[in-house]
Amino acid sequence: MFLEVHADTRRKTPYYYGLFRETYRLDGRVQHRTRGRVTGLTHLQLLALRDFVRAGCPDPAGFTACRVKSSLEWGACHAVLAVLQDLGLERMIYSRREDWVRYVLAMIVGRVVYQGSKLSLTNLWRDTALWSLVGLGEDRPEVDDCYQAMDHLLERQPAIQKALARKHLQDGSLVLYDVTSSYFEGEYVGSELVDWGYNRDGKRGHKQVVIGVMAASDGCPVGVSVYRGNTNDQKTLPDRVRELKQDYRLKEMILAGDRGMITSARLEGLSEAGLRSVTALTHPQIQRLIAQGTIQAGLFDEHQIAEVYDPDQPAVRYLLCRNPLTAQKETHTRQALIEKTSEGLQRIAGSRRKRTAAAVGAAVGKVLARWKVGKFFAWQVKAGRLTWSLNTALVEQEQALDGCYVVRTDVSASLWDKAQAVAAYRSLSLVEQAIRQLKTVSLEVRPTYHHLDDRIKAHVFLCMLGYYVQWHMTQRLTPLFAEDGEGSERRWTFAGVVERLKSIRQETVEIGGTEVQLTTTPDEEQAKLLELLKVAV
Repeated sequence: MFLEVHADTRRKTPYYYGLFRETYRLDGRVQHRTRGRVTGLTHLQLLALRDFVRAGCPDPAGFTACRVKSSLEWGACHAVLAVLQDLGLERMIYSRREDWVRYVLAMIVGRVVYQGSKLSLTNLWRDTALWSLVGLGEDRPEVDDCYQAMDHLLERQPAIQKALARKHLQDGSLVLYDVTSSYFEGEYVGSELVDWGYNRDGKRGHKQVVIGVMAASDGCPVGVSVYRGNTNDQKTLPDRVRELKQDYRLKEMILAGDRGMITSARLEGLSEAGLRSVTALTHPQIQRLIAQGTIQAGLFDEHQIAEVYDPDQPAVRYLLCRNPLTAQKETHTRQALIEKTSEGLQRIAGSRRKRTAAAVGAAVGKVLARWKVGKFFAWQVKAGRLTWSLNTALVEQEQALDGCYVVRTDVSASLWDKAQAVAAYRSLSLVEQAIRQLKTVSLEVRPTYHHLDDRIKAHVFLCMLGYYVQWHMTQRLTPLFAEDGEGSERRWTFAGVVERLKSIRQETVEIGGTEVQLTTTPDEEQAKLLELLKVAV
């Protein structure tokens, strides 16, 4: 009995298999027959098995103790890659599995499992089975090949997002859209993307890019866009309208966005495009409606949603809500800021230093600018002395609206009742969760090590595809999280699941001069995780 190793070279990537063959004589002539077939092993594994069969069982007297030559992380990468392939994402990236596709798969899986730069991912080649799992062998991958694969991926982004939209969006469904920013460190001379702008993370002194994330009603991401760092939120909206109507061929959609994006100036454009919307009003807009008599402050209730139709636009509904926890927080914050401002003004008023009116006014300006509640204070300077007072009536007027918000929608009541419309607006928290995952929690879109604009776009798109896989894995793990404890008794997070799967290792073991690759047998807990993820080992 011996093993023959064969290679099927008709494929672009050779496929190796082994045949167990037996030699015998028939009528004096040497004959061969096949007794079994070995598949699923690499070329090196087949050669090792051939040598082992050829040498026979080792002599116990001269038997060499087994030795673990290497140990690679295998379980987490295998699980993420298996889910990615089960979702059909590999074929969305490209119909043929060319080498650049393998690099893209490795970078998506690596983003979920390891994060970090592309260079750091290639430097893990001695510690992870990722590169061999995607079919790139066991040698060190080149980081330049990763960059070239990113260029291919960026070219494919419109087609991939169109495939995601076909899978997750239907006519008449709700689309969630939100915008964030990601700041950069270092010099980006000549970049048309990295620029100064309003930083949503409060990081002053850093240039940034603006990122728009679009998701289905359940929070599943379907698209991402990168804009110049000084782009206003609402200016990204026309691109989403064109994307939904022209690229995805969706006739009727409902777009949910926050109050800073779906502004009055953009509502008309959405209506003309045939898109309905659900958003919330700004504080000045609420006060304006109260002043006009369209709504009354007494209608806000924490238990019941009040519904009011706009007399000038009969298709528009205002849904009045109140959150008592938010109200308590806003009242406390305002009171604290008023106290800080009062203390600062009192110090100026009680000072015995002789100062000009201009100097006193400058000091007052600093205090008001620091705590930002100057509208509640009246003050004047006479003979170099400050006098001030608090407008308590205005404070009470503002406090009456604490925790109050108004949802605006032009979706008919026959399609959404008032509770469904408010729930649709609240579902924006799902796309906000996606943004948190992309930026800081698990996928770490920053720090960004790329200096070319197209590479920055490709990097952000890679992170979004990583979150797409993570989102689906999280959905499959829902029973695990539902059974978990609370507070200090809580154990499971997505990151915890990944770490638990990482301990499933691929070992190269040498026995009697023959190398064999073995995979750690999952324990009971790991087996449950893999079962929930629908991943076979």
